[in-house]
Amino acid sequence: MKYQLHQTAIADVVWTDGFWGQRFDVCRSAMVPHMWDLLQSDDISHAFANFQIAAGLKEGRHRGPRFNDGDLYKWLQSAASVYAIAPDQDIDLLMDRIIDVIAQAQRPDGYLFTPVIIGQDRNGEDVLPFADPVGFEMYNFGHLMSTACTHYQATGKKSLLAVAIKAAEFLCASFEDPEPHLASHSICPSHYMGLMDLYWTTNDKQYLDLLKKLVSMRDLIEDGTDDNQTRVTLGEQTQCVGHAVRANYLYAGLVDLCSETGDLELFDRITQIWEDVTYNKMYITGACGALYDGASPDGAKNQSTIARVHQSYGRAYQLPNLTAYGETCANIGYALWNWRMLQMTGDGQYADQIERVLFNSGLSSISLDGKQFFYVNTLRRENDIPFELRWSRKRESYISSFCCPPNIVRTIAMTNRWAYALSGDGVSVIMYGGNRCETTLNNGKQVRIEQETDYPWQGCVRLTIDVSEACEFSLRLRIPEWADEYAVRVNGEDVTDGVIDKGFVSLVRDWRSQDVVELDLSLRVQMIEAHPMVEENRNQVVFQRGPVVYCLESTDLPEGISMGCVSVPSDIKLDASFEADVLDGVVVLNGQATVREQGDWSHKLYRERQTKTQSSIPIRLIPYYAWDNRGASEMTVWLPLAQ
Repeated sequence: MKYQLHQTAIADVVWTDGFWGQRFDVCRSAMVPHMWDLLQSDDISHAFANFQIAAGLKEGRHRGPRFNDGDLYKWLQSAASVYAIAPDQDIDLLMDRIIDVIAQAQRPDGYLFTPVIIGQDRNGEDVLPFADPVGFEMYNFGHLMSTACTHYQATGKKSLLAVAIKAAEFLCASFEDPEPHLASHSICPSHYMGLMDLYWTTNDKQYLDLLKKLVSMRDLIEDGTDDNQTRVTLGEQTQCVGHAVRANYLYAGLVDLCSETGDLELFDRITQIWEDVTYNKMYITGACGALYDGASPDGAKNQSTIARVHQSYGRAYQLPNLTAYGETCANIGYALWNWRMLQMTGDGQYADQIERVLFNSGLSSISLDGKQFFYVNTLRRENDIPFELRWSRKRESYISSFCCPPNIVRTIAMTNRWAYALSGDGVSVIMYGGNRCETTLNNGKQVRIEQETDYPWQGCVRLTIDVSEACEFSLRLRIPEWADEYAVRVNGEDVTDGVIDKGFVSLVRDWRSQDVVELDLSLRVQMIEAHPMVEENRNQVVFQRGPVVYCLESTDLPEGISMGCVSVPSDIKLDASFEADVLDGVVVLNGQATVREQGDWSHKLYRERQTKTQSSIPIRLIPYYAWDNRGASEMTVWLPLAQ
């Protein structure tokens, strides 16, 4: 049950131009350096200072959340990913300096968690490893391992890899004959993916064996909760519940494990849970985790009272817009989970969901200049609401819970790894964007693919093949679920025998240099409605063009018009046009909407429906990912149908 599809090597694919080329350039030139300025600042983040204090290089106390170590690791992973594509001596030297401090902070036995090391070793406090089951120790270990593997692949250096191996060996020793309380140390399990990354990088089976043990220990937890997906055993889980980040990381890591163990029963269970998310609990933007704070309807194991859940999945179809949570880390976790489902099955439906996240609730979390952030990704913002929300609905230059910003930066830096995938008989095109792919097929043949496209604004994709000698392989082109029609040509001739299988059209032939493949995907504006059980969206619609979800910002309304007064005719005609000077260049949708005045609602909760004069106004819809880049405004994704 090995993965059917495999990632290309870290530098095989380079974004050359177009949408993802532009985003990668901003990542390289602005996101990565700006975020380092934040992380190294004693006054802002303190993340790097914590390692310096733990290493004995400066004095002080630990500051910031207990997952701050992971924030630095994720940033380091983004820097290494950028370096792999665009080598820069300054970045290389900076990474070396940071890694040297990390290595000095590590204890001789391999333990590395700055809150405990600073408290115990430096300040003599009464703190111990693994004393707090929700202390994020294992989470930080996981990001260390994944980052170390990326850094090794990007630079060939083993400096950080040696730190990660030493940390993993500490975990192996700690869990060789584990005390029962260690079973609870599974919060937000990035270490599942981290151990698999380390296993694949080193081929050391002890890391795979450790992960098997850690997963089996989950079923020993006696006071588990939905918040951490431990109320019931893995074998009993059929729905996605609790903390959305923890859930998505858990299932992503478990798919990695299934790819090595061949556990079909567990994989079928994970597939059932994925279906619960995708068909019942996911926002149209790909955002996950609808609730700020909720209550588990099932309580907790051995507990009759209702248990709190946070940043969590709710009931099926419980998808509020104004109070939507959709934390960035949860959305990225959903993409990570889908990537692994894609690898396991070769089914393009999972690539569709990756694309949904990337173009919408992923990119929405970071400003166009790469320097401001959302923690949550709401689907509606109104200025005057009669209650306070936990997180701001405007972009911030720094967020106290800083896990999300480095997560989206590393995701953008690593999108090239999701552009193609290799299989036993060829190569699959997963993401469309201007790029150059130079890779080695599983049969040892060298292949170069030059992709030219203005996707997602245009549906035309041109692939030029270059091989040293003619060779046969399968080129699989993904046909997204939203594409009603498509056409494929090879060297100008229509391909009429192409059949979609699992969302891909396969072209099998003897390929020669300068063979040209053209794919035309129909791009039209679609009016989308929600399942009738989603109460908040009844009689409302959202507009989507290709993979891009659109929204209305009050900035684009005529002066004096409130967003709450706007509705759209069921037969609205929206014209798509590219505007280079808007939001770094986007396709906007222009049309005529209806305005109906709300009247005076003071001291009223209900009233007899009043007939109001309706008028027509021009509206412009913009891509959801780009909202709140032009100053404060109201925003909505869903729009009511005019009555």
